[in-house]
Amino acid sequence: MKKLVLFTFLLTTAFILWNCEKDDICDPVTPVTPKMIVEFYDNNNSTVKKAVTDLGIVADGFTEGMLFDGVSKIEVPLKTTEDITKFSFILDAENPIPSLRNTDNLEINYTRNDVFVSRACGYKTLYTLNNPGGINLTPDANNWIKQIVIQKYNIANEDEVHVKIFF
Repeated sequence: MKKLVLFTFLLTTAFILWNCEKDDICDPVTPVTPKMIVEFYDNNNSTVKKAVTDLGIVADGFTEGMLFDGVSKIEVPLKTTEDITKFSFILDAENPIPSLRNTDNLEINYTRNDVFVSRACGYKTLYTLNNPGGINLTPDANNWIKQIVIQKYNIANEDEVHVKIFF
């Protein structure tokens, strides 16, 4: 009888352990949808990084955005549900006189590839900038951005610079 009870206990324990599932918690170090890495350079000396002061970036359709000050590299999120993201890059963004702000409009064109990460993390979106026409700057007599160079067309991680902006 003791053997039958022991056998039943072991069988029940094995059944419970066999049917338990891991917690569905996405590990914070798991790579997720990457942002586009943009680095700023001096237009007069293309090898010298240049810090941008008082830069605002606002996505199309929004009134508020991101503000950067004294940085030469930024991370810009792209839309995961559309193949185009439009931004206004605003120099002197916090100037109280709107007419003194200098706004350049960029249109980023890409294709998306949704990749399954795990059940806990779901999917991440990888981007490939279009070639040609990955990034279009709306021409304006007052453009502060002088040139845009795509370094990496595939945006799969945040370990490398994808775009260089010269101003």
